[in-house]
Amino acid sequence: MRREVVFVTSEMYPFSKSGGLGDVLGAQPLALHRMGVPTSVITPFYGRLRTADYGIHLTISDCHVGYPWDPITCDVYEADYHGMKVYFVHRGEYFDRRYYYNDHKGDYFDNCERFIFFCRAVMALLRRLGTPPAVLHANDWQSGLVPAYLHFWRQTDPFWADTRSVMTIHNLAFQGRFASRLFTGCGLPPQAWTMSGVEFWGDFNVLKAGIAYADMVTTVSPSYAREILGPAYGCGLEGILQARQHALHGILNGADYGIWNPAQDKFLPCRYGPEDPQGFAGKQRCKTALLDELGLAPELAHRPVLGFIGRLRGQKGIDLLLDIVPRLMERDVGVIILGEGNLAHEARALDLMETYRGRLCAVVGYTEDLAHRIQAGSDIFLMPSRYEPCGLTQMYALRYGTPPVATAVGGLRDTIMPWPSPEATGFTFGRSDPQLFLEAILDAVHYWEHDTEGWRAMMIRAMRQDFSWERAGRSYVNLYRQLGFDFS
Repeated sequence: MRREVVFVTSEMYPFSKSGGLGDVLGAQPLALHRMGVPTSVITPFYGRLRTADYGIHLTISDCHVGYPWDPITCDVYEADYHGMKVYFVHRGEYFDRRYYYNDHKGDYFDNCERFIFFCRAVMALLRRLGTPPAVLHANDWQSGLVPAYLHFWRQTDPFWADTRSVMTIHNLAFQGRFASRLFTGCGLPPQAWTMSGVEFWGDFNVLKAGIAYADMVTTVSPSYAREILGPAYGCGLEGILQARQHALHGILNGADYGIWNPAQDKFLPCRYGPEDPQGFAGKQRCKTALLDELGLAPELAHRPVLGFIGRLRGQKGIDLLLDIVPRLMERDVGVIILGEGNLAHEARALDLMETYRGRLCAVVGYTEDLAHRIQAGSDIFLMPSRYEPCGLTQMYALRYGTPPVATAVGGLRDTIMPWPSPEATGFTFGRSDPQLFLEAILDAVHYWEHDTEGWRAMMIRAMRQDFSWERAGRSYVNLYRQLGFDFS
């Protein structure tokens, strides 16, 4: 039996998704699998898991985990996802909840216990399956203990001796920081409780565990890998990241063009692409249909429509957009907002929709089909993020011929060629400031209004950008080779 790369993740589209992590883990392992890398995924079995299209079945009953007390077990379900195995760890009291990590009141009080259990269950499952992985590839804090367990256990258990680990940071701001008492009994030895280990200002930091003990650490764009080495973006972990800089790699995420592609998008009223002579007419029909669907003024079909899709939180800069809405309305543009998050931002967006009815639409929540139609039906896509480790929605916007206006940070800097370059695919501005954001939008609107041929050329360049997972996958194959595994 060939040894595998086993991805460990708290979410995976299409089974579970709260944001970009789910999209990435729905595409990255499958892309590697199709490139010939033996790959599988382990993820929780949530109560709201989407199971209808896949033959999910119970494969192991009562797998011993032993946390938080000795008799505790989990059930393991399995699915065949396009030829790749996906395992689901089930324990009802931890994962049968409406939301994955939190509700509007805040994080679940037992998140630390939930994901210690998950990480312990991952290791127990792999031991039960009987073949040690080549690489354990953990993602974000929810699986951050897996590299730490591996680091200590392979020193005493020959089963793990040749397994290596990768820790991918999708967003350094979410660290899994908990009270020190929760370290006791988590399964790590006392020597892990150091400044170079899991201890962080007296607290137990689960992401720091993954960074400290993984064989390789990756982030999701080259720019973000550089940014997090300093205090502005390091979120307090810049010290340990600097110490591990030799093992830190920035690899740009990919976009799943099997799902996000206007030439074959099942959610669109009209499909189009850069090679289609009717492509611009197709995008215009998508725009007209979107205006009708959302109850926006039909005359906006002949004016720029600006789209925003994302969490309504400070990181995504939604407050910057809400601040400048009155100025945008003076320019006779349309604005569409899709997302959920901070209740104050949600309420403010809905209030603005009442003030500018027919010109601004705010949809609180998230639906996959509407997100696709907003990408296709908007003229300009807005991403005023304060920081952006990689970003996927700007990659989607490029493929849909919707030039972004974005902050020049992280993955946004790595994926958007800014106007006025002759090779421009979008517009960027230097820092999270509402005036700078407004000026960048007005530059885009002016270009849209006064240079139709130039705008169409920008759209075509954007649509032809290649941020596929096949490209990103080659970088991960090279990384695994550095760990001693050649899957060719």
